[in-house]
This record gives sequence, structure tokens and C-alpha cells, in this order.
Amino acid sequence: METKRLTYIAGHTGLVGSALLKRLSKEPGRELLTESSKKLDLCRQAETEKFFQSHKIDSVFLAAARVGGIIANSTYKAEFIYDNLAIALNVIHAAHKTGVKKLLNLGSSCIYPKLAPQPMAESSLLTSALEPTNEPYAIAKIAALKLCRYYNEQYGDNYISVMPTNLYGPHDNYNLETSHVLPAMLRKFHLAKLLRAGDLKALAADLASNPVGFGLDAEARSGEKGLVSVLGKLGITADSLKLWGTGEVFREFLYVDDLADACVFLMEKCDYKDIGEVINIGSGSDIKLKDLALAISDCVGYGGDIVYDSTKPDGAPRKFLDNSRMTKLGWRPSVSLRDGIAASYKWYLQPAAAPAKAVAKK
Repeated sequence: METKRLTYIAGHTGLVGSALLKRLSKEPGRELLTESSKKLDLCRQAETEKFFQSHKIDSVFLAAARVGGIIANSTYKAEFIYDNLAIALNVIHAAHKTGVKKLLNLGSSCIYPKLAPQPMAESSLLTSALEPTNEPYAIAKIAALKLCRYYNEQYGDNYISVMPTNLYGPHDNYNLETSHVLPAMLRKFHLAKLLRAGDLKALAADLASNPVGFGLDAEARSGEKGLVSVLGKLGITADSLKLWGTGEVFREFLYVDDLADACVFLMEKCDYKDIGEVINIGSGSDIKLKDLALAISDCVGYGGDIVYDSTKPDGAPRKFLDNSRMTKLGWRPSVSLRDGIAASYKWYLQPAAAPAKAVAKK
């Protein structure tokens, strides 16, 4: 009788982890292992090593992380560098100590310099300064991929690191203080649409079930006056919606199910010797944030004015990955941006999805 391969998905409730769980569940001959962050704190070395020692794990997908957009990265710098360093150190070392055969470490395109040549090739790593607004997170992710590299070189392990572009999709984080740009836009346009329609009942239900952050959640639940006040503080009125920055910078987006498929492809077909220190996973195209806003507005059915607050930071002018190495290996994404936005909005509107929207991806 064939023994099933035991695969541990670290961070299975988050955006990437949940997509990996769905993708890997379709594979015969693979047994999946998950554990909630309430029962297993990957920031604690002793807990992590005990967990690995208790299971005969064959492979690991390291998707656990503290993540967020430009606001969260700028506000919680210490937590972003500490938590992400700790998770990487503990999981990768525990995998090595217990003989895990293969590990896939997930990073982010923010590891590349702020002014890296576009599209950003893997060779751009550490060639110049990082974008200051997400430097703590980027440094932790760079340390993780270097850790994988040096364990491979010194001990002969087979740990690979992938750098995906900006991700979105089901199980994303819609807390406006900690979310990334696409889910933050999608929720803002949804709230603005409801306010324009005068649907205060639906607005109250949304704000009651999903945190908005910025210390505004108590006020949002204090009645109609508080609800409208909170929306105003978020830049949402009956006539217009205000977004951060100029809208003139470019970003690349990849639907999370495509990333999950790419990760499984690499784990099954490639080893460290085939990939090297890091490999990019991108969509092959990028978009100006003003055009992204129009696409989301159209999908949601907003219909009001969009204004931009240029006093707020834009971040890097462009973050577009060179995806050529992945395409040469035979993998390409299959979900278009417009289809992905529509699928994300459909998921957001599902009542059953509400509890997951408040979960930090860790």
C-alpha cells in the first residue's frame, strides 16, 4: 500500500494558504497537515520544533506571514520585521532538523529595490535601496530566502523561494488599515456604492461584521450618525470616493489561485538546483492604479466620482516582475484581472465569507 506524502501548509487560513489548501486537496496521494495560529505560534521556536517533531512531514509550503498594505507596513514596522523573521527562522530550521525533503518559501516582490529596472529580474536583488514604506517586511523576506539558500548550500537541503507579485482573491484581508491596495479599493467602492444608494442597513451590516481599522470600529457600530461619520473619515461621501496617492503609479496583480497552481508546479517539477536563490511569479502585465480603480468601480457598479489625495504616499513608482523564467519552465497564469476582480467581489458578498475577512494572514 502506497504511503501518502504528508504536506504541511503553514498559514492555511490566509489568502495564499487557503488557495494552496484548495489546490492541494485535489491531488491524490497527498495528506495535508494544518494547524491554527491559536494552537501553534510559529513565532515561538520551541512550539514550532515540537510540532515538526510530532509529525513525519515530507514537504512544507511556508505561506504564514504578517502581511499588510502601505499603511500597516508604515505603522507596525517592529511587528512586521520581528514576526516575519521569527516565522522564517523557526519553520525553516525545524524543517531542516526533522528531515523535511522539500520546502517552498513564499516571499514578495517588495524584496527588490525601489528603483530596480523594470521589469524586475531576480538579479536585481540587493542591488540598491529598498522602498522605505515596506523595508521591514522586505528585509525579513530577504533573510528568509537567504536562509533557504545557505541551508541548501551547507546541508544539501532542497528549499526553494518564490517571489509572487501583488496577490488578491478569496480570503483576502479587507480591513482598510491593514489590507493591500486591491482589496482596500474593492471594499471602499462597495461601501461607497451602498452609501450612494442610501442602503444604511447593508452598510451597518458590513461595518459590523468586518473591521475597518484606524480605531473606528466602535464608532461605526454607534448608529446611523456614527456610521456616516466613519465613512467620511475614510474618504467616502454620497458623491465621491477618495483614494490614497496620485493613482499614477503602476502595479501588477496575480489571482491567488494562479499562484497556488504555480507553487504546486514548482514543487512537483523543479528543485533548488533548477531554480537557484529565487524565482519570480507574475501575471505578465501591470496596470496604473487609476485604471485599476476604474475597473473595480465598474465591477462593483459604483457610479460616483473618484478623487485622489496626493498628500498620501504612492510607494514605489512601478513594481513589475520579470516572469520569463517561469514561462520558460512551462507555466503561465490563466485568470485575467477583470475576471479575478469579479470573482473576488463575488466572494466578498457571500455572507459565509464574512468571518474570514477579519482574519490577519498569519
